[in-house]
Amino acid sequence: MSSHLSADHPAAQPSGHGSVESLISQARRLRGDVDAVRRGSQDDGTDPRGRWQRALYDLALHQLSDIDEHLAQLRDGPAPAPRPGSLLSRVGSAEWNLLTDEAEWSGELFHILGLDDTAAPLSLDELPSLVLAEDRPMLTAMVTDCLVDGRPIDGEFRVVRPDDTVRTVHMMGEPVLDADGSTASMWAVLRDVSELRRSQRAVSETRESLRRPPLPADAGHRAAAEPREAVPPPWHGLLRFPHRGRPGLDLAAGYLPSTLHAPGRGTWYDACPLAGDETLLSVGDLAAPGAEGVQGPTVLIGALRGLATAGTRPAQLPDCVDRLLGDAALPPVRSALYCGYRPRTRTLAWAHSGRPVPLLFREGTGCELTGQAGATLRAGDLLLLHTGGLAPADVRRLLSLAPRLTEADSAQDGVRVVTEGIGEYLGQEDACVLVARVTP
Repeated sequence: MSSHLSADHPAAQPSGHGSVESLISQARRLRGDVDAVRRGSQDDGTDPRGRWQRALYDLALHQLSDIDEHLAQLRDGPAPAPRPGSLLSRVGSAEWNLLTDEAEWSGELFHILGLDDTAAPLSLDELPSLVLAEDRPMLTAMVTDCLVDGRPIDGEFRVVRPDDTVRTVHMMGEPVLDADGSTASMWAVLRDVSELRRSQRAVSETRESLRRPPLPADAGHRAAAEPREAVPPPWHGLLRFPHRGRPGLDLAAGYLPSTLHAPGRGTWYDACPLAGDETLLSVGDLAAPGAEGVQGPTVLIGALRGLATAGTRPAQLPDCVDRLLGDAALPPVRSALYCGYRPRTRTLAWAHSGRPVPLLFREGTGCELTGQAGATLRAGDLLLLHTGGLAPADVRRLLSLAPRLTEADSAQDGVRVVTEGIGEYLGQEDACVLVARVTP
């Protein structure tokens, strides 16, 4: 005869459920501990380090709350109506059928985009109408990559809701293939990450205030005293750089802010597929001061990725980019490098606007690749692209680093050598560098 089960002691749950319950308890204990430490920290709001620590505590609490709600959904299953503002109400899904041109959205996605869930879901052609104009090229490039080349979608863009509020949305998706291997539909999950990005920006801003304290009156006449590290550019969270490299290349890049707090030039770097296993490498800056925010670089990188998907060659990019930016009423490119690398033949083709040219480091020496539009590289070569903010003296310093750069074990080590070697000399303008190491 089975034993009586007390109401205070429910029946044992399956092991999977118990494991999830244990994880929930651990996450909530950790969240409570973090909150207690945060409340116990002494911060009057005037100390930069205290503000930075409090911002990190807030970000950790935000992420732990999200983990708690994720685990609760695993335990309880999908809720019929998530409470407003909860994590579950900020995650929606959609599928677009390419054969019937029909779309199916979850109720949460309508809520995320601020739309009436009784309305018809938008088609893929209509979706960009909700997206900020400067983010549309990036969304178009991601969707094209997914539908044409079968690449997963993983990126962020901003949407404008009917009440004029702007939300940041992270989209992850993949193609759904039919029996013949052709793309029949596209499925995606979209998450509202506005609060998370706001917390991360707070951490970044307070960290930057620690890294760059108020400068004395004569700071404009001398360089920073200590070597600096490359930091993420302002648009870094919106556009993913392929840190794991591309075929035949080990890649790394860095952004070096001005030491004098001068207006930036909207610097950018990027690497993306060009044709087959070929890679487009680009760096550059926009002409208008104050263009260093998110808008200019994200539009330009999205446009470049779209042009690369369409098969535009590096030699054609300067004119194409100028026309696109003119149509978007954005500042023109002041200087840029566009390089196409074919891993099978290890050949490099490039075009440039303005002063910068590619720098090649090989066997302890470095040189500028000038006077031609192509070169053949070797395994172990290190290619360095830089923006026009570097003065001729900075380029000479880069070339003098040849012994250290050719001994670097990775592209990331190469970026570290560059920032240690020239970072302290930067003054009036921001700069970006992109390092590509040719792999065997």
